[in-house]
Amino acid sequence: MKIKNDFLKIGNEKIAIKLLNHSKSVKAENTVVLLHEGLGSIEMWKDWPTKLALKTKMNLVLYSRIGMGKSSEEKIKKEPNFLENEALYYLPKVINDYCNISPILLGHSDGASIALIYAGNKLPCKGLILEAPHVFIEKITINEIKKIKKIWKINNLKEKFSKYHNDPEKTFESWCEVWLSEGFSKWNIINLLGNITCPLLVIQGANDQYGTLKQIDLIEKNSSSLVKKVIIDNCKHSPHLEKPKLVVDYIEKFIQYNLN
Repeated sequence: MKIKNDFLKIGNEKIAIKLLNHSKSVKAENTVVLLHEGLGSIEMWKDWPTKLALKTKMNLVLYSRIGMGKSSEEKIKKEPNFLENEALYYLPKVINDYCNISPILLGHSDGASIALIYAGNKLPCKGLILEAPHVFIEKITINEIKKIKKIWKINNLKEKFSKYHNDPEKTFESWCEVWLSEGFSKWNIINLLGNITCPLLVIQGANDQYGTLKQIDLIEKNSSSLVKKVIIDNCKHSPHLEKPKLVVDYIEKFIQYNLN
């Protein structure tokens, strides 16, 4: 398996890309695009993508969104439609450059919401794998973000994030500010779910501190396609890091039986 780091230039901005590619015997259409969480980056996936690629025999495309990881700094303040902007402006450009055919999208948290918006706008997509998705704003989410904001300056979070972001302070403040804004409090993408026609695997930890199971129940209820729902016991907001082998196994079986 070949691993390559790259940058995709979009206007005056550069998006950091990481590619995990198998030999030419693996078909080009077998590509999964990973979409990280709200404060994530390529590096914050750690070694889990390699485990996923080896188990599933899929090619992987990872990227860090603007203002995160090693991508260009964010020059324009996030607006309440920042997830829609990512799904409909940046993501299609990444897919156009690194995927030869409709990809599978694998998103975590904010990244899962971006995947839903993309597919909900009827853009080409073979399947969705969603971890801890948000389809509307819950008090539990806002309360947890407020808690993190309060302790940001008095613990080692900034130091920890410096390993994963060029400017951890700005990355945190930008994300925190938009999530806690009045304009974002009414954000909701439930109306898009009925447009999704590809198969979905939806995974959530039973003890997720950032959202209730109502999020994935709404996806199951409103989607027009097959929805495979997995709730993992003794697991919080990041199943792929907390239960890495289990999540890889669920994904491998989902791809094998529903997307091949």
